Amino acid sequence: MSSENKNSENIKSCIILCGGKSSRMGRDKGSMIIQDKPMIKHVLSTLNHQIDEVIIVLNDQKRIVKYSEFINPQEYDYPITFAEDKIKNKGPMPGIMTGLGKIKSDYALVLPCDSPYVSKNYIQTIFNELDNNYQAIVPYHDAENKLKTSEPLHSIYNKNIISQIEKLVSNDVLHIKGLIEKIDAKFVLIDNKKIEKKEFRNLNRPEDI
Repeated sequence: MSSENKNSENIKSCIILCGGKSSRMGRDKGSMIIQDKPMIKHVLSTLNHQIDEVIIVLNDQKRIVKYSEFINPQEYDYPITFAEDKIKNKGPMPGIMTGLGKIKSDYALVLPCDSPYVSKNYIQTIFNELDNNYQAIVPYHDAENKLKTSEPLHSIYNKNIISQIEKLVSNDVLHIKGLIEKIDAKFVLIDNKKIEKKEFRNLNRPEDI
């Protein structure tokens, strides 16, 4: 898909977060080779024919240079923008804020670079749940405690929450579920039918590989 000649309502955007320290893994996760290619490229391949633009948020220019050396935009049918995290070493919330500031649409699906099991079906399903009455679309595991069992790094967010993120980060509130509490979120059950639990498996430690 091309984002040319589309208005913001019809553009599907995706933000991929690669700004973490990877302290548990001991090395940069997105560039780690998994099944013969860097982990992030599994995510990028899945996004083909599903979305219209990708913003890859990285923590500094050095890492942007590194990623641009092995990510060839011509392999994908959407444009890729590299963005440097505006606020460093404060977790994923500033990365979401940075990415939302770059998108052409009103909403973006946020994904981590270390989730190579996300499927095209999940991307289609979560975008089908998009509702302009909400500021976020958030999958969750347990109906008894939606927020606690939610998956905020596989959720869709509206860029109108940027100022709320800025306020939370300035007060050193860095937990994304603290953000979700303060915005209008639509929760979607991970039922192992429409949405499968395996979609949310990520690779944090060497033994996960």
